[in-house]
Amino acid sequence: MGKTVRQATRATAHLSRGVAMAFGTYLFVVVLEIATIGTVFVIGAWMLPEAVLLVRRIAGAKRRQVAGWSGRGIAEAYRLLDGLPLRARFVAAVREPGTLRDLRWMVAHYGYGLLGLLAVPLWIVGLPVDGVRCGLLRRRAVVLPLIGRLADLDARWSAALLKPSPKALLAERVEELAETRAGVIAAHEAELRRIERDLHDGTQARLVSLSMRIGLAKRAYDRVGGGDPEAARALLSQAQDQAEEALTELRLVVRGIHPPILTDRGLAGAVRALAASSGLEVALDVEELATGPRAPAAVEAAAYFLVAEALTNAAKHSGSEHARVRLARVPYGLTVCVRDEGKGGADEADGTGLLGMRRRIAALDGTARVSSPAGGPTVVEAELPYAW
Repeated sequence: MGKTVRQATRATAHLSRGVAMAFGTYLFVVVLEIATIGTVFVIGAWMLPEAVLLVRRIAGAKRRQVAGWSGRGIAEAYRLLDGLPLRARFVAAVREPGTLRDLRWMVAHYGYGLLGLLAVPLWIVGLPVDGVRCGLLRRRAVVLPLIGRLADLDARWSAALLKPSPKALLAERVEELAETRAGVIAAHEAELRRIERDLHDGTQARLVSLSMRIGLAKRAYDRVGGGDPEAARALLSQAQDQAEEALTELRLVVRGIHPPILTDRGLAGAVRALAASSGLEVALDVEELATGPRAPAAVEAAAYFLVAEALTNAAKHSGSEHARVRLARVPYGLTVCVRDEGKGGADEADGTGLLGMRRRIAALDGTARVSSPAGGPTVVEAELPYAW
C-alpha cells in the first residue's frame, strides 16, 4: 500500500505542475494575442521571433515533464532562428510548423491540464475522515491509482500534441546532415592543406636537397684528374642523411592520415603509446578495449586523434603534469574522456585542432563536448555511435 501512496504522490506532483502550466499557458495565450497586435501595429516585426522562442521554451518544459513521468522523451524539430537577418528570422518564425503545433498544444492543455484538479477530491476520498478508518485500505487501493491514470492521460495527450511529424523530423535530419557535411568538407580541406604544407615545406625540400647532393657527388667523381673520392663520399653521406630525414617526415605525414599503430596494436595499444610519449603522467582506463571486438577503423581513428589532440593541448597549455584518459564500450558505441587538472580556460576558437576533431566526430554522427572553466579542470568528451 505504501507503494500506491508514493506513486499517487508522484502523480499528484506531475498533475500539479500541469495545472500550474495550464493557467500559465492561458495567461500566455492572452498576452500573446495582445503582444501580436502590438507587434504588428506598434512595436514591429522583430518581437514575433522572440515570442516564438518563448513558446518553444514552454513546450520544451512540458516535454521534459512528460519524459520525467513516462520515461519516454518527445522529439523536437524546429528551424533555427538565431543568427538570421531580421526579415529571414520573421519569415522563418511565421512558417515554422512547430510554432502552430506548440500553440495548438497550449490551447488544448488549458482544457485537459485542469484535470489535475481532480487529484484533490481523490485524495480526500482515499484518506481517513474524522478518524474513521473502516474500509480505508480498500478505498486507497481503488481511488489513489486513479491519480496515476490521470497523470498517464496528461502525458499521453501532451506527447500526441507535441510530437513532430515524420516530415518535420526528416527536414531536421536533412539540415543536420547538410551542416555535418559542410563541416566534414571543411575539415577535409584543412587536412589536405596540412598534408600539402608538410610535403612542400619538409619532405619536398629534403628531396630537392638530396638530388642536388647526389649531383654534386657525381661531379666530384667525374672531375678531371681522377676526381675527388673523399668529397664524393662526404656528399653521398649527407645525401643518405637527407634521405633518412625525408623518410621520417613521410612517416609522420602518413601517421597524420591513419596511424599504422592503430592497425598493429588496436585502439588500446595506440592510446597507451600516446600516453607514454605525451610528457605527462597519464592514468589510463582502456583495459575494456584490450579484449573483445574492435570498433570500426573510422571510429578508432577519431578516438585516437581526439586523445592525441587533448593530451597535446594539456601538455602545452594546462600547466598540469597529470591527465586521465578513459575509453569505454557502451551499448550504442564508444565513449572517450580526457581530463586534466590544469588551469582551464581552453577555447576552441583559438585553434583548429579541437574544431577539426569535433567535425571528424560529427561526420560519424557522434558528439563532442569541451568543458574548461577558468581554474580547471579541462574535460574533453566524445560519444561515437556504432553497432557492436
